[in-house]
Amino acid sequence: MFKNKKVIIFDMDGTLIDSIDVWNEIDKNLIRKLGYTGELKNSEIQKQRDEFLRNFSQEENSYLAYCRVLGEKYQSLLKPEEILGMRYEIGQNFFKNVIDYKPQADEFLQKLKEKKFVLAIASTTGKNNIQIYQTQNQNMIKKADITTYFSVIFTREDVKEMKPNPEVFLKVVETLNVKKEQCLIFEDSLIGVEAAKNVGIEVVAMYDQYSDGEREKINRLADYSLKNYSEAIEILEKM
Repeated sequence: MFKNKKVIIFDMDGTLIDSIDVWNEIDKNLIRKLGYTGELKNSEIQKQRDEFLRNFSQEENSYLAYCRVLGEKYQSLLKPEEILGMRYEIGQNFFKNVIDYKPQADEFLQKLKEKKFVLAIASTTGKNNIQIYQTQNQNMIKKADITTYFSVIFTREDVKEMKPNPEVFLKVVETLNVKKEQCLIFEDSLIGVEAAKNVGIEVVAMYDQYSDGEREKINRLADYSLKNYSEAIEILEKM
């Protein structure tokens, strides 16, 4: 898996940090504020968000388009920009105080740095959220400071097209001036794995329960599949 690799590229949500259900809770709160009073299941919210973002991957701001559709679906009179702002405000407490690394992800990062790998983030997470993780989220700062560990960080504002378009991965390759075969990508979702395959870089599917609905497709496409970071550490130490 790590043989002849120089650069390890990570997605954020669901891959490096335990955040997918947090986003489901944020969107559940948002939908309630839009006036919907019916039943809401996190799995259905997740599926709806992934589907919308896939459809809007080429939009200038796919999350603004997502909020526009939410407003239409739940018959809100608010403008998409207002809904997006509301979503951001709801998420602030979660970003600062709740979100944390997945179990042993920080230990894995430490061991990668010890072995002189170059680390990169290529995520659809917004730049503002990343900055909160860097400067205000003590859960993450105390374990593995993003600013210290990662040589390059690309967010959704850095690209024109979203995953499964591979643009964000290409930016990492070009910026670090490495060959694709020298890179390894860690992803959790189907669209992330598809983006890795679309750019021609080997990809590890890191298990996240919120992608179980697409598990068969994910594991079929990925070059490697891992249940947790303990497995990744074990493989790394056998190098």
